[in-house]
Amino acid sequence: MQQRPFTASSFSQYLSEGKLMASQCPGCDRSYLPPRAICPNCHNDQMEWTEMSGRGKLSAFTAVHVAPTFMMEEGYGRDNPYCAGIVELEEGLQISAQILGVDAKNARAIQIGSPLKVEFIQRGKEEIKKTYLAFRPS
Repeated sequence: MQQRPFTASSFSQYLSEGKLMASQCPGCDRSYLPPRAICPNCHNDQMEWTEMSGRGKLSAFTAVHVAPTFMMEEGYGRDNPYCAGIVELEEGLQISAQILGVDAKNARAIQIGSPLKVEFIQRGKEEIKKTYLAFRPS
C-alpha cells in the first residue's frame, strides 16, 4: 500500500474517513498534529502516519461571535456564537477545533480540563461538502 503524502489534502481525506491522523518521525519518535512532511526536531523526511485516539481534554477556548462566512452559513454569528478551543490529546499533542455540546453564550460554564472526544462534522452543500474536526464533551 502506498503511503499518502503529508499534505493538508491528505489530512482532510483522513478526516472524511473518520480518522484523526498525525505524522510520526521514526528517527526521534516525535509526533506532529497537524501533520508535517519533515520532522522539525531531527529533519527526517521519512515520516509515517499514525492514528490518534480522539480522546483528550480542553486546554483553552474562546467563544466566537464574529463568524467567518462558512460558519455564518451554518447559523453562527453575533446572536449564536460557537466555541473554538485547543484540545490536548491523550497522546500529548494539541490541536484546535470547534467544541460542540457547550453553551458558547455562557462561557463561564465551560471548564478547562473537561474530557472530550473527537467528532467529524460535515459542512457545505452536496459536491462541495467538507469534513471538519470537532470535539464534544465525553
